[in-house]
Amino acid sequence: MPRLPIFPADATPPPAPGPVAATPMAFVQAILQAYAQRGMNPAQALAAAQIPPESVQSLRARITALQMEALSAAAMRELDDEALGWFTRRLPWGSYGMLARASISAPTLGLALRRWCRHHALLADDIGLHLDTDGHTATLAFAEHRDLGLLREFCTVSVLRNALGLACWFIDSRLPLLDAAFPFAAPPHAEVYPLLFGVPPRFDAPQAVLRFDARYLDLPLQRDEAALNQMLQRALLLTVRQYRRDRLLVQRVRQALAHAPELSHSAETLAAQLHVSPRTLHRQLREEGASLQALKDEARQQRARDLLQRTDRPIKAVAQAAGFASEKSFMRAFRQWTGLSPAAYRQRQRAAV
Repeated sequence: MPRLPIFPADATPPPAPGPVAATPMAFVQAILQAYAQRGMNPAQALAAAQIPPESVQSLRARITALQMEALSAAAMRELDDEALGWFTRRLPWGSYGMLARASISAPTLGLALRRWCRHHALLADDIGLHLDTDGHTATLAFAEHRDLGLLREFCTVSVLRNALGLACWFIDSRLPLLDAAFPFAAPPHAEVYPLLFGVPPRFDAPQAVLRFDARYLDLPLQRDEAALNQMLQRALLLTVRQYRRDRLLVQRVRQALAHAPELSHSAETLAAQLHVSPRTLHRQLREEGASLQALKDEARQQRARDLLQRTDRPIKAVAQAAGFASEKSFMRAFRQWTGLSPAAYRQRQRAAV
């Protein structure tokens, strides 16, 4: 049974024809280390992935996601180990598929990920995976219970990338990270980490963690057993693609606008804050039946209503706090929203109390 995803698929079409070589040769070297531990020859697996043996020692060399897929599949079958030598106990072919089957019946992503973490410990006790929440932030933590040696980076990146890719597939949504931290020094190929995790990485951290908005944990799973069977035929390409849909994007935009309603919040600044491009921001909001301008008007209106109702600030100060350039433009917009002037709205609200 094909394994779950590890490396980024070439999901975004490159400017020129042909696949993008983005996977560092260091990860190929890690797979060959697993062969060395077993006293086995990797020549057949390298040939299946069309990787010249003489290129393996080049730290600057890169291979494509498809080559990594071919190499991983061949190595997992030859070694009969989907963990590729990371753990003291082999994970026979189909182990990660079994973990996915055990999680797919969960009603929400949070329960599915907690099952994944718990069941992973039954297969391999060399590491531990833990999902915790603190306020609005969820943290998936990777704990090392023994020295992982030369395979430490490869194991850490792969296990976390697997969990992230599967989580996105479960909810059929991008799961944008807020933070990705790793407990080792920045490797020579550190530039590939933003491709793998979507955010600038932090190295030399106390522990490997992925952090994201905890509201994603409440989303229902969008997949069933039939979809899982199909996905496992080509797990890499289906589960590590860059999802265009973000099922919480409208809520995340609302949160950003409410946090600082006095700012202009251009598409460029909001997109950078949410780790998407301005074009993607507009497209995804449109797909969810919203627009940035409408959300900005909604945030301004709510801010203005709150200030008029709860404070004695002058109308000019309310206009400025709600993000308007002038009192005149604020009064015109407020009348369009409510049919009342700001002063009349304040008077009516206080009379009703």
